[in-house]
Amino acid sequence: MDVPAASACPACLAAPSAERIAAAAAPRDARLFLSLPTAHCAVCISDVERALAAEPGVRTARVNLTLKRVAVEADPEVTAERLVAVLDRIGYEAHELDPGTLMVTETDRRGRDLLMRIGVSGFAMMNVMLLSVAVWSGAEDATRDLFHWISAAIALPTVVFAGQPFFSSAWTSLKAGRLGMDVPISLALILASAISVYETMHSGHHAYFDAAVMLSFFLLVGRYLDYRTRAVARSAAEELAALEVPRAVVLREGAEVTVPVAEIAVDDLVLVRPGARMPVDGTVTHGSSEVDRSFLTGESLPAWAGIGSVVLAGEVNLTGPLTVRVTAAGRDTSLHRMADLVAMAESARNRYTSLADRMARFYSPGVHILAFSSFLGWMQITGGDLRISLNIAAAVLIITCPCALGLAVPAVVTAASGKLFRKGLLIKDSTALERLAEIDTVVFDKTGTLTMGAPEPVNLADLPDAALEVAAALAGASSHPLARALADAARVAGIRPATVTDLREVPGYGIEGQWRGQVVRLGRAIWVGAEAGSITATHLKIGSAAPLSVAFADRLRPGAAEAVAAFQKQGKAVHLISGDVAGAVGDLAGRLGIEHWQAEALPADKVALIAELAAQGRKVLMIGDGLNDTAALAAAHASISPASALDAARAASDIVLLGTDLSPVAEAVRVAVKARRRIKENFAISLLYNVVAVPIAIVGLATPLAAALAMSLSSITVSVNALRLK
Repeated sequence: MDVPAASACPACLAAPSAERIAAAAAPRDARLFLSLPTAHCAVCISDVERALAAEPGVRTARVNLTLKRVAVEADPEVTAERLVAVLDRIGYEAHELDPGTLMVTETDRRGRDLLMRIGVSGFAMMNVMLLSVAVWSGAEDATRDLFHWISAAIALPTVVFAGQPFFSSAWTSLKAGRLGMDVPISLALILASAISVYETMHSGHHAYFDAAVMLSFFLLVGRYLDYRTRAVARSAAEELAALEVPRAVVLREGAEVTVPVAEIAVDDLVLVRPGARMPVDGTVTHGSSEVDRSFLTGESLPAWAGIGSVVLAGEVNLTGPLTVRVTAAGRDTSLHRMADLVAMAESARNRYTSLADRMARFYSPGVHILAFSSFLGWMQITGGDLRISLNIAAAVLIITCPCALGLAVPAVVTAASGKLFRKGLLIKDSTALERLAEIDTVVFDKTGTLTMGAPEPVNLADLPDAALEVAAALAGASSHPLARALADAARVAGIRPATVTDLREVPGYGIEGQWRGQVVRLGRAIWVGAEAGSITATHLKIGSAAPLSVAFADRLRPGAAEAVAAFQKQGKAVHLISGDVAGAVGDLAGRLGIEHWQAEALPADKVALIAELAAQGRKVLMIGDGLNDTAALAAAHASISPASALDAARAASDIVLLGTDLSPVAEAVRVAVKARRRIKENFAISLLYNVVAVPIAIVGLATPLAAALAMSLSSITVSVNALRLK
């Protein structure tokens, strides 16, 4: 293998040293993180970002709804306390987050809380409905009143407990002078309960406790479905941040001093021992080794590093100690900048809002106007009959409840997720299917995605038996990935290793020993005097004989050819981009019939390709598995990664492929198109329901109980339509 060229910064953002020094001397902008525990929809995103952007000194504010967090870039004098106060004034709870503790896993307390309230309201709903059936069956006078009072004893505490998420959100909105979606919901629950108590106290024929409890149950189910689709995602930027080294060994006046990375300056000398991760970007001034830079290139094979080589933060030193002169440290390293790039892409993607969220902005004012207009109209018609007018106003509020609208997307996502899960695909994001249905271009990574990422020797039969025995002996004494693959293949082929003595591994080059009085070597082409080719290979030198080469190929992932063919049959443009050498990438592209391919690509090249295609109006699906793919996965319109991918790649993806077979990824697009159709149908059902039901409620033909039943029927219809996906 040839000595690689110096790597570029993965985010293509590394400034020249002089610029970095000047930047270090200038005041840094403040980068603040605030948690937003009460944010839950697109309205919240726009409210928070608009309020913060209007604050003097704030440059940008990006809300990540999945993580319920806002990242703020601001002037140095802007403090977190000031921003928290701004958000408090508009009704949003906020807390400062320490960027150093963002890796702490948050508990699923909110999910458990919603499940508990669903259980309580569901149990209460069944009991109240049993009592209601008795009333509907003909119970009268004292018996009817008794059943109503028993229903009240069950329903009122249930509504207070189960409706707490809606009541607290509505109260926060009202204090801030806003009408959120939870305001009409809360008002409907209160009115239905209050009217029911009034009817019971006056021995009325109808009470609507069942409507209030039923309403609470279905709304909580919708809220939980939405919560779960958001909560499963984790930030790939956090996974990248986990690679940052907190301390490093600095050489000062010949002595080794361990210091925090924050105290390292440009031009310091840092000692990186074998097995340690690079804490900084820099240039090697002493030593030679091999480094694992799979997070950068996606390739599992180590790269040689010697005097003059560029190394980057996050890479792992494998075989020998290195002295590195610092060119960037802390926030200026390529790793940190790559994490920022991923975080920016994540925030941009999470700004995608479903149609239901956009409709919600106009929902609340419309509902209140309708209900209040109905109340005033019936007060005029009945000559001031408060009882009838309130009943009709409550019916309008209940019948226009956004339960069906709220379930339109989650119900389909749940059904489609179950279908795809059985095919080996896990949906992580609530809007993934909508975006996946829109894609017209597919970009594949190579190693670990289209291939298995495990090199296998392909020309052992062409080598003499004696050479194979020597190669097996040398390979068996090395931990290099190519050597391990060669040793395993030799063992499977029944090749008996030769007796080689004085075995010694030379960091960055290979392994050598003595055989029959001759020096034998296995390793890099430049070390054994072989000619480097365009394919992955290791080279064997026995004494003065001409070097022999062992070529390696990566085994194709099962279903890769089928997936590529299926995408092309669907009319999708297919691209291949990889950090591997041109020969290997071109060969794979030819085997799979991929016309557009790019080799020796860095992370920034992959992001640039996504951006270029997006600029052409393309909707890109990115399929990759490495840390070097995370920024591209986050930036793409939709993304998929195999379960064998690194944590950061899986976290950045919308969908995870659970098995080794790649063919289901094309099926995911087909299911997504069907799911989008079902979502549109559900919106149409919701709108048609409101067009028919609302006038009925307004003219007084629907009681609050009938309104609750109609609302429930619309929700069930939406759910059944979603289940057609199965």
